[in-house]
Amino acid sequence: MFTLTRADGYQLSTDPDRLDLDRVHRWLSTDAYWALGRDRETVVRAFAGSIGFGIYRPGDGRQVAVARVVTDRATFAWLCDVYVDPAARGRGLGTWLAGAVRDHLAELGVRRIVLATADAHGVYARVGFAPVDPGRWMQLDQRVTQVTGKDQQGPSPLTVEA
Repeated sequence: MFTLTRADGYQLSTDPDRLDLDRVHRWLSTDAYWALGRDRETVVRAFAGSIGFGIYRPGDGRQVAVARVVTDRATFAWLCDVYVDPAARGRGLGTWLAGAVRDHLAELGVRRIVLATADAHGVYARVGFAPVDPGRWMQLDQRVTQVTGKDQQGPSPLTVEA
């Protein structure tokens, strides 16, 4: 387990027993554009197979931020599901969280970390992340959109078309 405490008392931990997965599920499924509608069982399974990072406020220890890292713990990691409670934003917690993830993974020997964001480029740039070369990276995205029932590139593999 990895734990850090800031001078102002906020604590960051990778202790899976401290994660408030009910709270995390609520944040992700109702307010995170990339996970709207995600069911609780998926959140639980995703965190069980990843390294979860939580930030807890001083005093009552209530969770105020989360991040999840999918990794082999040797060469590669994907930083995802990064979320800071709206009431705790503006305190530098997102930047602190991203930097702590970077540093913890470096201690494990991980040298490549990727992430995707639509709106927080500045947060990640402050801790060293940079845009990737689109000519090198590829993806297979089979998510089904909630509005159309079609995947990102055509008819859903779950939909039979006549």
